[in-house]
Amino acid sequence: MIEINLLPGLKRKAAGGGARFKMPNLGSVLSQVKDPWLIGAIAAGVVALGGNAAFYTFNTARLSHLNTVLAGVQAEKRRYDAVAAQKRQAERARDSLSAELAIIRSIDADRFIWPHLLDEITKALPQYTWITQVQNLTSTPLATTTTGTTTGTVPADAGAATETHVSIDGRTVDIQAYTTFLRQLAASPWISDVTATRATTVIEQDRPVTEFNITLRYKRADSLYIRTVPLVESVR
Repeated sequence: MIEINLLPGLKRKAAGGGARFKMPNLGSVLSQVKDPWLIGAIAAGVVALGGNAAFYTFNTARLSHLNTVLAGVQAEKRRYDAVAAQKRQAERARDSLSAELAIIRSIDADRFIWPHLLDEITKALPQYTWITQVQNLTSTPLATTTTGTTTGTVPADAGAATETHVSIDGRTVDIQAYTTFLRQLAASPWISDVTATRATTVIEQDRPVTEFNITLRYKRADSLYIRTVPLVESVR
């Protein structure tokens, strides 16, 4: 079919009759804008939109990275919380055991005061010298025992006194034995503050003897002088 355009100046519609989208000519649009302030505002808007888009993209990537780091830190915190809980539980058990051991040590330290004292006094006692009385001068209640002519005073609760002050009465037929007794008591690791308070001459069985009184204090010896042995008991 042949069509003839009889109206000059009018463009013939494209075959097919469909409407077509045509991009605007930006050059012609910009050429029609004469105000430089409007051009600057448009350029600033374009720059702002581009900057915001770039800033949004950067912050989105940074937020994703920080979320990954936060997840790792939270997992690490949960792990360390479990370790800290175990540590606190172990510390509570340690403190409980330490308190129990301290009580046991304090009881054990005071339990054998008088066995140690009497043993050291016996070791220091020279020949021709005898003890007539051993008396506790502390405030602990005392119990007196008598064997033959010798009277011994010991505490009713031997483990109750931690600071034990003792008085020893005795007699000797040799004044040098008396000084030897003083010197050997002072050398004991379990005894301190040995003081001679009295030394007089008395007659016993028609013989002159020296009657003396000595005061001393019990002290716990250094661990170098303490030896522990296992307690073996046969069970039938």
